[in-house]
Amino acid sequence: MSDDAWMGDGDWHPSAEIAMLRERARLLARVRAFFAERDVLEVETPVLGHGGSTDPHLASLSLEATTPGGRERLWLQTSPEFHMKRLLAAGSGPIFQLARSFRDGEAGRRHNLEFTMLEWYRPGVTLDELIAEGDALIRHVLSGDPGPLRRRRYRELFRDALDLDPFTAPLEALRARAETIGELSMRDADRDGCLDLLMSLVIEPELGRGGVDVVIDYPASQAALARKHRDPEDGMEVAARFEIYLAGLELANGYDELTDAAEQAVRFEADNRQRQALGKPHVDIDRHLLAALTAGMPSGSGVALGMDRLIQLALGKESVAEVMAFATPRC
Repeated sequence: MSDDAWMGDGDWHPSAEIAMLRERARLLARVRAFFAERDVLEVETPVLGHGGSTDPHLASLSLEATTPGGRERLWLQTSPEFHMKRLLAAGSGPIFQLARSFRDGEAGRRHNLEFTMLEWYRPGVTLDELIAEGDALIRHVLSGDPGPLRRRRYRELFRDALDLDPFTAPLEALRARAETIGELSMRDADRDGCLDLLMSLVIEPELGRGGVDVVIDYPASQAALARKHRDPEDGMEVAARFEIYLAGLELANGYDELTDAAEQAVRFEADNRQRQALGKPHVDIDRHLLAALTAGMPSGSGVALGMDRLIQLALGKESVAEVMAFATPRC
């Protein structure tokens, strides 16, 4: 073999400049200091688990490995949520983690297949209190004032931007609007698929302009691992969750956490049925999480924040690759 044969023809250089990696390290230290001041314990949990995310809108990665139990299927975690909730059930108290997370097919200016998720949980804390803390964390990391914190109801955003009610508009009307705006066939799309497309193309780009926008009261079908409550307008069931946006970027997703093991099991099974209907692969349910919920996880709230996106904004970069050592194409 020649000296050149093993060198390859790819670019071995980092995605980010070394100066940016120094800035990244500085900002991560600020995050750790933020939680240390609040007596929130930093934890580390596995990136592999016996269960994956059944969420129909996420694509989990898996592998086969030889374990003490033999040859098994293990799942790369889309977030550290399940393991962290097991710690909560074991009595950890408030915890946070800067976790390596994985989602298949996610690459672009805002995404990378492997990324850093900042996730934290606070037993006994309300969703409103966690929104305030998430806003404080973002301001602690950014160098300038992003503007006021504003709460925006999901339903009102659709009414204002698209003149339709996302909860009551007929599915065919949603499909027609999504098809026109997205310029692709939505004939077989379900309700949430239409709403997601309209949200991403029409509403999200305008959020977080001149302030930090917090979207609340999502459709109940988008509750994922959150509790549900009643819309104050008409009593319709909605998800007890929020998302934080800045400069057109979704930064964080928070829940009033579901603690009912039976309800969680029902949702996992429903997710896999929906995955099957969409032609997506079955994902193993995390039985350890269900056992932890059965044992008793304290009520409280949790939030996941895309750390690479926040660093991108803090450093004024156009893409997450510019603040990562090696983005997926160069890994």
